[in-house]
Amino acid sequence: MTVQIQAFVNGFPNVLLHALLTLLILIIAATLHAMLSPAHEIGHIREGNPAAAISFGGVLLALAGPLAVVMLTSTSLTEMGLWGAATALTALIAFRLVDAVLAGLPQRVQEGDVSAGSLLAAAKLAVAIILAAAVAG
Repeated sequence: MTVQIQAFVNGFPNVLLHALLTLLILIIAATLHAMLSPAHEIGHIREGNPAAAISFGGVLLALAGPLAVVMLTSTSLTEMGLWGAATALTALIAFRLVDAVLAGLPQRVQEGDVSAGSLLAAAKLAVAIILAAAVAG
């Protein structure tokens, strides 16, 4: 077996474990957000509300960014799990603060206001970029 194939065979299980752990944290955090969000995006997405889809899509991206940085900077699965959970929790708290500061926008998302959904998504992405930079140190 060549060195490249051996490296792949040895490394690929770790890639899968890292990706699965990070995806699990993402799914848990997105589910928590969906349950706690004042906009209740998932129900509105099912009804065809584009503002809710934009808002929730922003949340998914805003959770994924810092989690990707955690994957890049962690040296073990344990470290990834701890930092991933801490980062996701910090992001969820920050997202609730964004919802509070931009009071009225979650209600407008429920009503289908695409501009409100876009602004909420952008605000949460901005918070996530700052959080990702903080994780990177």
